[in-house]
Amino acid sequence: MARDPRHDVLFEPLRIGPRTLRNRFYVTPHATNFGTDFPGAEAYYRGMRAEGGWAAVSTGACLVNIDADNPRWNLHHLVDDGDENNLRLLASKVQEHGALAGVELIYYAAGTGLRTRLPARPGVSQVRSYGISECSAPAMTKADIRQIQRQYVDAARRAERAGFDLINVHLREAGSVAYQLLDPYLNTRTDEYGGSFANRVRFAVELFDMVRDAVDDCAIVGGFCIDSADGRIEAAEDGYRFIETIDSYVDLWDLQVGRWIYPDAGPSRSHRQGWQVPYYETVRPAATKPIVGVGRFTDPDVMADLVRTGVLDVIGAARPSISDPFLPAKVDEGRLEDIRECIGCNMCASRVEIPGAFIACTQNATVGEEYRRGWHPEVFTRPADTEAPVLVIGAGPAGLECAVTLGRRGFENVHLVDAGDSLGGIMRWIPRLPGLQEWSRFLDYRVSQLDRLKGVEVILNRKLTADDVLDYGAASVVVATGAAWDPTGVNTYVHRPVPGAAGNDAVYTPDQIMRDDLRFSGLRVVVFDADRYFMGQSIAERIAADGNEVVFVSSEADVQGYLRLTGEAQYQIRRLLDLGVKIVPNSILREVLDGGVELEDRTTGRIDRLGADAVVMVTQRVPDTSLHDALAADPAGLERAGITKLLRIGDCLVPRPIADAAFDGHRVAREFDSPDPGTPQTFIRERRVVGFGDGAFDGGLPPTATRGVRTTLPLVRAQDAGSTDRRHIKKGQEQ
Repeated sequence: MARDPRHDVLFEPLRIGPRTLRNRFYVTPHATNFGTDFPGAEAYYRGMRAEGGWAAVSTGACLVNIDADNPRWNLHHLVDDGDENNLRLLASKVQEHGALAGVELIYYAAGTGLRTRLPARPGVSQVRSYGISECSAPAMTKADIRQIQRQYVDAARRAERAGFDLINVHLREAGSVAYQLLDPYLNTRTDEYGGSFANRVRFAVELFDMVRDAVDDCAIVGGFCIDSADGRIEAAEDGYRFIETIDSYVDLWDLQVGRWIYPDAGPSRSHRQGWQVPYYETVRPAATKPIVGVGRFTDPDVMADLVRTGVLDVIGAARPSISDPFLPAKVDEGRLEDIRECIGCNMCASRVEIPGAFIACTQNATVGEEYRRGWHPEVFTRPADTEAPVLVIGAGPAGLECAVTLGRRGFENVHLVDAGDSLGGIMRWIPRLPGLQEWSRFLDYRVSQLDRLKGVEVILNRKLTADDVLDYGAASVVVATGAAWDPTGVNTYVHRPVPGAAGNDAVYTPDQIMRDDLRFSGLRVVVFDADRYFMGQSIAERIAADGNEVVFVSSEADVQGYLRLTGEAQYQIRRLLDLGVKIVPNSILREVLDGGVELEDRTTGRIDRLGADAVVMVTQRVPDTSLHDALAADPAGLERAGITKLLRIGDCLVPRPIADAAFDGHRVAREFDSPDPGTPQTFIRERRVVGFGDGAFDGGLPPTATRGVRTTLPLVRAQDAGSTDRRHIKKGQEQ
């Protein structure tokens, strides 16, 4: 397909200093938790975005000093030859696909010292460490300031030697010393670096001048938070003046609004596409250099309008590039229906906030697996037996992802069967929860792919029994029948049913409320949340918005739960309070009474009673394994039916977040050729092995790898998958 002429402006080259962007798509700095310690994963992750058509791809935060650690994140470092060597791999993988490689340099002020056992590095003033209250940071002396600036210079020189094209000097959030100095709330200095704006910006002026002078052939990028979103730095005042002051030192501006995560990476629940645009319009007149701006942009019409009108010169993206590394290529090729749009759930952000975890994505199961499992989001190995009949039972997140991936691999005889009248499973109703409308993109994308995959046939309104499956004619059966919320109240803290819950007509689960679209009016409703993710608070909001008196009981002392990691908590708790919801933290549900409930405070043991007309249990989900168990219990029947593979995936195996259920379905489909796809294949573990070289470090390539190795199986691009000439499953193919 041809590119829409309306989007031509997005593919015009742009000169930035000594470098040229091939188009107007720019992957902005963002974390993965791979850092320089996992160089293969990091390099192939960034390289995949370059292959997908982005003109520039940046690292995440790259520390210029080793002693400014923060154990929450596994960041990049650029302080010695080892770091330089590892990052050289990243730069080369990005440039291999024609993109510019960028590195984001930061002195992380007021770090923790928890890894190094050294005192936290100096900050602008004597303050508690950023993020860790047990650590303090001393105020910088003049000697400290000069040392910090030299560390930036040394790192910039190393970056140039490593082959980077763009050097981004980080002045974004409170962790950056340059931003701390600009912040009048944090900067209480009385010397020439404190007080007036001219003093507070002095460090940045000196720093940019020194970095520009230190490198010969790199473009300099100013990474700047133009508005702190808390009133301390405002776009129309210090944000505008900062850009005016520094503009002559940079070749490109990389701008954002607010701190990480909230509201910088604002979730779709509270922040729509392009919410930062008014801020960019405010500072646009101050800049003579091109501007990159972010906004979770997924609509190419919106992107083109922003560039055409001059609000932005380059479209920046982190989350949209995570969700679809090939977004620019698909716009260029006119394949807009193939764009895997970001749903704004912020699963990616939440995972990098968990120590030891790696980046993940609800929409894109291949994120972070480019190196260690050899997965490519658009290229798949074709199976040796394309006609092998496969039956996938259940069209929720795992079943959908499995069927789509099998079809994209070139399997020509896949049936996706669901008992419901539409695809999606739990995703049929989750997007109907308040603020989660954009989550429907998960289902929309996969349905659009199924419509064009000739090898996958969808059959709805059919509930299969074990006998039906045995008589179906499939050689492989994948059971993805999902899970249901437990109405008895069993949860993490109470491993038994809550007395009075089972069989009580006044007790409901999220499934019952949302699937059947139940509405209460004028009732007293207790929502007990021991799940600690989005469901409990979303259900409470929905019921309260209908005019009911709601008490939200959380099993956690910190009622934010997992929403703290996704950036939703600040908005969501405020929303509940605005609706008049009473929040009771740190409590468990002991008993459901006639007309009320009994609660126990987890700390004090105090017992309270609340009146209630209805109780909603948001506790745990129980896998629906009945069909799988019936089949597994009849091995002779499986053998007679010619079923050689019986698999259980997604929530049917173990309930988990949507991203992980979809990943499970994707992995099984990728590894379907193995003798037992239920057992994950080995993957590369990047680790230091004493006495061995790179081969042992890599651990060998996984069998499904497509990078740099010859495969005996032909590769198939996603848009080429499918065939009109295929052998159908013999039995049961009609509804």
